[in-house]
Amino acid sequence: MYLLAVVGNLIIIALICGVPQLHTPMYFFLCNLSSVDVIYVSAIIPKMLSIMLTEDKEISFHGCLTQLSFFIFCGNAEIYILTSMAYDRYLAVCSPLHYFFIMTRRVCIITAISYMFVSALNSLIFTFMVSNLSFCNSHQINHFFCEILQLMALTSSDTKSMNIIISIEDICVVTTSLMFILTSYLRIISTILKIRSSGEQLKAFSSCSSHIITVLLFYGPSIFMYMKPESEQSKEQDKILSMFYVAVVPMLNPFVYSLRNKEVLGAARKMIKVISIRVTNK
Repeated sequence: MYLLAVVGNLIIIALICGVPQLHTPMYFFLCNLSSVDVIYVSAIIPKMLSIMLTEDKEISFHGCLTQLSFFIFCGNAEIYILTSMAYDRYLAVCSPLHYFFIMTRRVCIITAISYMFVSALNSLIFTFMVSNLSFCNSHQINHFFCEILQLMALTSSDTKSMNIIISIEDICVVTTSLMFILTSYLRIISTILKIRSSGEQLKAFSSCSSHIITVLLFYGPSIFMYMKPESEQSKEQDKILSMFYVAVVPMLNPFVYSLRNKEVLGAARKMIKVISIRVTNK
């Protein structure tokens, strides 16, 4: 799963960077998503594999904080990227004549820099807060990586302020972005239904289908995790769901965007052809 996730996403990045026909806003954000996915799985899965192979379940405090910071950064960045992609699809379907005037290269770069900066800042703030907690009672994390809620459960310090900040962030970032995505797709569906040609309807919907699947894969487990009641059994379920969005989703994203996208498949064939010609000439 780790190799598929890394190799698959690196191939997507190489295709988007190497093929001019994919130099569009949608694929720019997809390149961002693939980059974040590579960091996401690389921050967590190698350590888990090391534990499985060596049976050494220890992680240093600084190693734990590093893993936590990358996890928070990637989680936040992925939310912003999916939101940006939803806005991109909204403009492409609902306002196609203004699309290239609004989604310029400059706008895409500024948007990417903005959400990467906000995600990094958010990660640094939470990592700093966790680093100042006192862990006197227990050092045993009931998870396969350094997850913030599990670390807060171990501390003997007062975490009320942290819980409030996390709750506010869930409302301001996660809920708001999800509502924005849902609103965008309600408008997209409404616009598609107004199109008279069934062929044009299918084309418009297919341009959004990959993003819809990715959103469902990312938000589905998270929503289920926060809505279910707390119990000892639910903690084990949390680990399974965490594995799903930490490893399975980054592994599936390249397949979702390649197998369901003719442009990506065409770019892959083109790149393979170019590489084969160069190898033959040598």
